[in-house]
Amino acid sequence: MITEIVTFKLPEGMTREEIISKYETTAPKWKANPDLIRKNYLIDLDRGIAGGVYLWKEKAHAEKWHGPDFQQLVKDTYGTEPNFQYFETPILVDNRAGDITKE
Repeated sequence: MITEIVTFKLPEGMTREEIISKYETTAPKWKANPDLIRKNYLIDLDRGIAGGVYLWKEKAHAEKWHGPDFQQLVKDTYGTEPNFQYFETPILVDNRAGDITKE
């Protein structure tokens, strides 16, 4: 598994409610994504940063779904380019499901 952290700067003055509204429009698309295991949406208004943490089956899936179209969408929506970080995720503890998954 691969954890991908995507961050981007927020436009000056964008409110929490505006950000969440934008997030809500994309949530169904991510729910339907067959390659995505989990997504957490992020907001840090104090630093003016938002983004998401994605858990993918493999890095190629992250790169596929966050290619040029996704990058352009972020730029059009928030006025900035997204930043990407990738981490191998060998163990996942899911307290809600009461499970530990090892890769």
